[in-house]
Amino acid sequence: MKSDQTHSDPLAQVIAYHQASKHHLDRYAPGPGGLDWANQPDPFRRYAGAPHVELPLRADALPTSFESVRRGERPTAYPLERDALAILFELSLGLSAWKQHGGSRWALRCNPSSGNLHPTEGYLVCAALPGLAAGVHHYLSHDHVLEQRAAPSSESWGSELHGGVVVALTGIHWREAWKYGLRAYRYCQHDCGHAIATVAYAAAALGWRARLLAGWGDAELATLLGLNRAEDFADAESEHPEVALWVGPEPPPANLSPSTLADGLSFAGLANRLSHAQHDWQGIEEVDQAAHRPHAIPLPAFQPTLRPPLAESGCQASAATLIRQRRSAVAFDGVTSLPAERWFAMLDALLPRPDAPPLDIWPWSPRVHPLLFAHRIEGISPGLYLLARQAEALAELRGALHGQWTWAKVARAPEHLPLYQLTVGDVRDAARVISCHQDIAADSCFAVSFLTEFAKPLQDKPWAYRELFWETGLLGQILYLEAEAAGIRATGIGCFFDDALHRLLGLDGLAWQALYHFTVGGPVEDRRVRSLPPYTHLRRPG
Repeated sequence: MKSDQTHSDPLAQVIAYHQASKHHLDRYAPGPGGLDWANQPDPFRRYAGAPHVELPLRADALPTSFESVRRGERPTAYPLERDALAILFELSLGLSAWKQHGGSRWALRCNPSSGNLHPTEGYLVCAALPGLAAGVHHYLSHDHVLEQRAAPSSESWGSELHGGVVVALTGIHWREAWKYGLRAYRYCQHDCGHAIATVAYAAAALGWRARLLAGWGDAELATLLGLNRAEDFADAESEHPEVALWVGPEPPPANLSPSTLADGLSFAGLANRLSHAQHDWQGIEEVDQAAHRPHAIPLPAFQPTLRPPLAESGCQASAATLIRQRRSAVAFDGVTSLPAERWFAMLDALLPRPDAPPLDIWPWSPRVHPLLFAHRIEGISPGLYLLARQAEALAELRGALHGQWTWAKVARAPEHLPLYQLTVGDVRDAARVISCHQDIAADSCFAVSFLTEFAKPLQDKPWAYRELFWETGLLGQILYLEAEAAGIRATGIGCFFDDALHRLLGLDGLAWQALYHFTVGGPVEDRRVRSLPPYTHLRRPG
């Protein structure tokens, strides 16, 4: 995958990885060829010897409705203390259920993951709060505890952390690579985007806001979290910094610095080994280095367009209930249809608004524009449609997509919804074939290909490769919860034939690329699989 030229050029390395990790109609991206079940990675990272704080299970007592959350109508902010942070983690990275079939039992989480393998880990950086010591904590979702990875030597440490906390996300690439091989790095970034969204939704339910700390670099974040402490990972798989979020009732302080926070910390705990053996995928290591985020990245100045409030979904569930009932569908019935007005409302939720989570966390202008395979939308002709999430992108897309496309604005859609019909006709076979011949892309109400502005954002910023995948994960999480609110279900599709989709649209070069697929419809439940509550194994009071 690597030549001497790409070795010295991070952007060329990113492009080389992207091309090498594509699936093609006649071959798949390099993978393990089979699954070594005895070597499946442990989905839970633990730090042996680290002090831990038990968190109460309080999400059931949170009265905030999902309808108010999706519309950006926050309740009075909860106080910043242990019990509220317990709800934040319970509804963002915590367990949502256990599944059981025969002798197998596995956990589901509020943040979805490719293959349910969960490469994303969560950390809390906070000053001393009621019920919680100052320092750096790792969230262990299985036990719903915070493991204190680092404690400060000074009582004045973290004085700049007022009005909020830092929630940091990291990735363990091996968890995905065990199953998916070279393409796993993409999936780790999808999952990070989903997790960013779950934190934003959970924060909004508490009356808080989440903000992405775009200027924090990888090296500084790794130091703050202790990820570069070789002695703590001597026998464990490596963990990589992804992103830091500011979460709380107040905006982040202007002087917030990961390097300053890293001073004077004493670390404790040894990371557990997840598999007895690991296959190193060189291409993943190379792209991770090439997409390294430097420190002090200039902050973008994007301001969302003012739009009408989201149409009401009719969902009566609390935010806690709906967030935890989210599941990834494994099959669709091929019959269920979706009213056009509900479809429009789902798509409207993909447009950024100043106060509506999770897109209020996103500091960049939209670079992802959903291509829609409409199968069963009541009153809408089956066919291909496109949602241009930014007005300026429409002209570029019209110039990039070569073919006999109609580009007719959908008359029934709300005036502010930039939804365009490209062609009418049965597109189920196209959706199925392009999504690695999976029926789930054709048996749904609609399927999605997240068409992404690609070459331009990467110029002089190879780390933006990760941001593009994060944005698709954010949009995917919106569709997950909007589907649940509509009484149907969704699932992400990481396996698709990249360039087959590009050829269908007449796309040339790398200006635009499909980075993620999705599908939404009426689910078929597997009655053989039992569903169990998430935390009964703890026998812990709320």
